[in-house]
Amino acid sequence: MDFLALVFQKLQTFFSDPETLKLYVGNRFIMILLVIVLLKIKYATYSNLYLSALINIPGTLLHELSHFFIGLITNAYPTRFDLLPKKHGDYYIMGSVGFRNITFYNAIPSALAPLLLLFIGYYFNRWFFTNIPLSYMNYTFYVLLQTIIIENAVPSSTDFKVAFSYPLGLALYGAIAVLAIIYAF
Repeated sequence: MDFLALVFQKLQTFFSDPETLKLYVGNRFIMILLVIVLLKIKYATYSNLYLSALINIPGTLLHELSHFFIGLITNAYPTRFDLLPKKHGDYYIMGSVGFRNITFYNAIPSALAPLLLLFIGYYFNRWFFTNIPLSYMNYTFYVLLQTIIIENAVPSSTDFKVAFSYPLGLALYGAIAVLAIIYAF
């Protein structure tokens, strides 16, 4: 019994040491390891539709809300908002937003709206490290949230098909991008 108490005391001393915390937070290897473990846990749930839905709901909500709100702003008229996963062949469709008025001027912003989550992730990163005291749990929670935000910022293959289905829209947003680059530099 004394041995277990000694081991517990040594572990407690180790984890309460500020230098150990700095090593944990400042080590990119540990962060990448945490992200990979989180993704492996997520992918392990894909054999069960309900467990997969439970794990994916937070990110799916962010992803689909970005489509929905940008669709509202750009006059795409969202008509359907679905967070319940559906099995489609060999894969799951985690959520979807239906639109009534996809046109050349709103296809790209509505379909690629999840990319805006990258800004949320960036500002969350800046806010977190200036406002939250560092601890093992806080940092692990930070990695979990950032993984959810960044992973769900990636548009799906369907999103890309919709975004690039209007050549006039590509020309319009390409010209805007060129003008922005010229103006910025």
